[in-house]
Amino acid sequence: MRAQHPAATGSGITRRHLLLMGAAVPAAAGLLGTFGLPAARAADGFDALRARWADYLTGGAGLDTGHPQIAAQLADLSSRAGEALAAAAPAPAAGGDVWADLPMAGPAEGNISLTYSRILVVATAWATPGTAQHADAGVAERLVAWYRHMSASWYNLTIRKSGNWWFWEIGIPRTLGDLSVLVDALLTDADRAAAVAAIRRFTPNPNYRGTSTSPETGGNRADKALACLLRGITGRDEADMVLARDALSDTAGGGRNSLFRYVTSGNGFYADGSYVDHSYLPYVGTYGNVALSGVARSLMLVTGSPWEVTDPDVEMILGAPERSFAPFVWNGRMMETVRGRAVSREREHDFHDGFTTAGSLLLLATQLPAPYRDTYRSLAKGWLSRCTEDYTASATLSDLSRALPVLADGAVVGTPEPVGHRQFGAQERMVHRGSGWAYTVATSSSRIGRYEWGNDENNLGWHQGDGAAYLYVDGDQGQFSDDYWPTVDPYRLPGTTASLAARQSGASGAGTGIPRAQNRWAGGVGLAGRWGTSGMDLTNSLGNLRAKKSWFLLDDAVVALGSDVTVTGSGAETVLENRGFATDLDPALLLDGARVTGPVEGATPTWAHVEGVAGYVLLGEGQAVRAQVADRSGSWHDVNSGADTGGSTDVRTRRYATLSVQHPAGTTGGRYGYVILPGATAERTATVAADGLEKLDVQVLRQDATAHVVRAVRKGRWFLFAHLFAATDEGPVRATGPCAVLVSGKAREATLAVSSPSRSIEGATVEIELDRKLTRVTSAHERLTVTGGHVVTVQAVLSNAAGASFEATLAG
Repeated sequence: MRAQHPAATGSGITRRHLLLMGAAVPAAAGLLGTFGLPAARAADGFDALRARWADYLTGGAGLDTGHPQIAAQLADLSSRAGEALAAAAPAPAAGGDVWADLPMAGPAEGNISLTYSRILVVATAWATPGTAQHADAGVAERLVAWYRHMSASWYNLTIRKSGNWWFWEIGIPRTLGDLSVLVDALLTDADRAAAVAAIRRFTPNPNYRGTSTSPETGGNRADKALACLLRGITGRDEADMVLARDALSDTAGGGRNSLFRYVTSGNGFYADGSYVDHSYLPYVGTYGNVALSGVARSLMLVTGSPWEVTDPDVEMILGAPERSFAPFVWNGRMMETVRGRAVSREREHDFHDGFTTAGSLLLLATQLPAPYRDTYRSLAKGWLSRCTEDYTASATLSDLSRALPVLADGAVVGTPEPVGHRQFGAQERMVHRGSGWAYTVATSSSRIGRYEWGNDENNLGWHQGDGAAYLYVDGDQGQFSDDYWPTVDPYRLPGTTASLAARQSGASGAGTGIPRAQNRWAGGVGLAGRWGTSGMDLTNSLGNLRAKKSWFLLDDAVVALGSDVTVTGSGAETVLENRGFATDLDPALLLDGARVTGPVEGATPTWAHVEGVAGYVLLGEGQAVRAQVADRSGSWHDVNSGADTGGSTDVRTRRYATLSVQHPAGTTGGRYGYVILPGATAERTATVAADGLEKLDVQVLRQDATAHVVRAVRKGRWFLFAHLFAATDEGPVRATGPCAVLVSGKAREATLAVSSPSRSIEGATVEIELDRKLTRVTSAHERLTVTGGHVVTVQAVLSNAAGASFEATLAG
């Protein structure tokens, strides 16, 4: 699937906004009505569906045009349409361009798609009451001329397909489908037939990629099914309607790639909440949004029609908002670890993807009964109310018609940010939330890619899967959206242990790539939905660095350990923090209380602090650090030079407070360790460091090439964290194979959790021993056989478990 968010169309609207214009309402049997469609009208078939989709695109006749935000959006739509009309060629000749800034000759499939998108802006204004162009005869004449020109010259049965397949098979068919619905009354049968024939040529069957037998999955399948429905409506073709409806359930493939079923491999939604796309990348933040909204809109469109979806598995999608999306939405912003190469898009920030999810939930809520309706409205209201970005400034008219009443409704209480931990074994991701902060880590393995680049997007993303760790704090919401990616040092992403060897930009033209790692150990373990871990056995892509990396997550702290750090060639660093600030700010970065005013190399402080962010306590002696507060500059075009999502060449500058542990070339068996105290003051950080680990109630029991083991105590509750990267018969936690273990309790009661981040390739059963006296087993997952005593033993069947965590409870 091609990038879904932005590239300006030249009229201020993005491709993503056009393809994700709202979400829609699924039609689970027995749960949903007919989206306000009277039964008599539902029987009218194609005319009714066309009217329904036109209302959906424009906001409908009931749009409150007197509302200030809606009036502002109407004015903006009218302005953009007016600019497009003024800049268009009066009468483009055969093979000519409609707009001079969008030349379509040569390998310019992106500009063909963007030309259609700009035409759609004008058509939407023409079809929307309240705009200057509404029902204007002159505008209608130009729309018909453009429609015929594009069919005759740029998208037809003879044009040669070039460049990125996505534009030909999804981008143009989706936009042309919307356009055809809006201007249907202006078209002749010949106009419709030409457009439908072209769409069918490039996307004959939504089940497959092009004319091949390679099946479509996830967001691509959802988009193609919706495009096929719009094709069917335009051509009044019942066969297309059936084909599209059945593609949602993958009837042709026996349901293997159904959008209504969990997957156990490849693309799609997993039972543990994971969403994977492009085979190897956690992608719920962008492609998951596309899948959710695409399916939902298709269901909304055909509800009550002769082509209504009756697949009983459709209800699966109703659980996805809470299970797959909400954990990664923080104060209305989608976390970077599940946004893939979209992080490099200038016009698609974290809040855009969070707003898309919120819009989908509000649309779902319009037709769902409790508890879905209430849950969705509360989640969306909480996100939109807390986000420091203005949702109403970028929402479509259709979205505003649903969001504004909910935001104004005092009876709808926004869901607060939760506190706790969510582990996603299938996609090797976790989200941990404390009071006023959140933390997430991106690891990689032979199963999950390091990062995605391609089509000249995410050109500098080399280390995004090497343990990039993102700290979110309430007082700094815009950290990763405020020109972060074009200005941050790509060799020094927070959390990573990375070589400083020079890398080449990924800008290389067509194609995509998701480099995978060599290691199998990646992931972690979660306990009771409250605490958890993340880690990886890192060997970098250059082959000149390796390290064992762990993060252990408590209510108020993150404990990070590294061992077996081996560096050849260029030196390397483990980055504790790399925080961006506006250039008019002077962030205070302290080392042992002294403010960093110039570059620091080789210092060995016991603690550090970044004002307004966190305290950092160094574990162990002699960790040589690098620290600096300095401006960095770059452009969005540096990180994304794609055909339709490419950023501007304008130079952006941010001020960065950078703190890292240095690993010189030749390091063998190196270690690092630190504790992050989110939101802590400098005074508290200094006190913790001065009193040592005893004050922090953290004890490192093992930190070597085989295992990381940490004991901690919080408010009378004890914790034992263990990452075993290989079998070991030494230490307080021993096992016959690699695993992750987390035990927590009070007095003589405890709960333990076990997982296999390496997916138990060494055997189906791992035997684990814990040095903790707990004599009685009160419950255990069926995969665990637990025996209490002075030493607790666990036989864990972890094969084919997709990295999931399994729990047992014990007592003294």
